[in-house]
Amino acid sequence: MHVQTQLNVMITGANRGIGLEYVRQYAQAGHQLYATVRNPAQATLLKSLSRQYPNIEIHTLNVADIRAIGALAARLESLRLDILVSNAGIYPESSFGQADPAVWLQAFQINTLTTYYLAEAFLPHLARSGHAKLIAMTSKMGSIDDNGSGGEYIYRSTKTALNMVIKSLAIDLRQHNITVAALHPGWVRTDMGGPHGLIDTDTSVHGLRRVIAQLDLPQSGQFIAYDGQEVPW
Repeated sequence: MHVQTQLNVMITGANRGIGLEYVRQYAQAGHQLYATVRNPAQATLLKSLSRQYPNIEIHTLNVADIRAIGALAARLESLRLDILVSNAGIYPESSFGQADPAVWLQAFQINTLTTYYLAEAFLPHLARSGHAKLIAMTSKMGSIDDNGSGGEYIYRSTKTALNMVIKSLAIDLRQHNITVAALHPGWVRTDMGGPHGLIDTDTSVHGLRRVIAQLDLPQSGQFIAYDGQEVPW
């Protein structure tokens, strides 16, 4: 395991929930944050956090726009990235007979394709680290083995596809000493997770940061929960 005093960390979807909590905890620990949001003007809590911690930079990014991902990578051309957390995602509800194809395609764009195109655009930045970590926030709902209740076709399928993207990236990026992992945050009380979640964002992200800190190339390509337990595919 490699230890660096100050890390350069990028978090997408940083305006609320788990993304915002990632920013708060990493900034509080003294690391340099690059927090991306689709509309900074509306990211009230993130802007408030950035006033509290000068080590937070806010950048505009619509993760559904592949060209925008490339443009941000170009603007940050000389940056060394130690951790990139692909966190932005959507959860459109769906059930058998109620799965809108346009919404499904949009969900694939945001939940699945984003991580691949972030990896492609920011490869030079991650490779510059020498021991970078590319993290995708997935879900146990994307586990085929764990699916005992059916339904939620859109969300489940986009996260299952994301898991395969992560597995391939882990193989392809190993030569650059980049560790890649799919992390499950638990059922968290957020706007996306709903009010009945079993844990809060503080608990989830503390666990996730612990998992990330312990990750190294031998664990690349794994599907791991916030508590360190491996999740079945």
